[in-house]
Amino acid sequence: MKYEGSCHCGRVRFEVEGDIASAMSCNCSMCQRKAALMWFVPRSAMRLLTPEQDLGTYTFNKHVIKHRFCPNCGIHPYGEGAQPSGEAMAAINLRCIDGLDLASIPVKHFDGRSI
Repeated sequence: MKYEGSCHCGRVRFEVEGDIASAMSCNCSMCQRKAALMWFVPRSAMRLLTPEQDLGTYTFNKHVIKHRFCPNCGIHPYGEGAQPSGEAMAAINLRCIDGLDLASIPVKHFDGRSI
């Protein structure tokens, strides 16, 4: 299935294809503050509809995940990184997907604070 999403102001827009089987809620210092519900997909399944230069990027800790955000409204719609295999992946913030019923998606909890 194809989904569309954006930041709050709509400046950062994207499309992503796949089946949402579950979401991940992480308690690391970043995800806890963002209250993000993440869905991991191959980076090739996501298409950015916004020019790359219109996004902000934040990294912390080991600097391996690019937390992408809108410099205008501050919302973090997705992050980018790599699987241990080296495959590029995207972590889509399901709270930024248009028209999604979040209550119907099972949430798995991840202890990112302890890593």
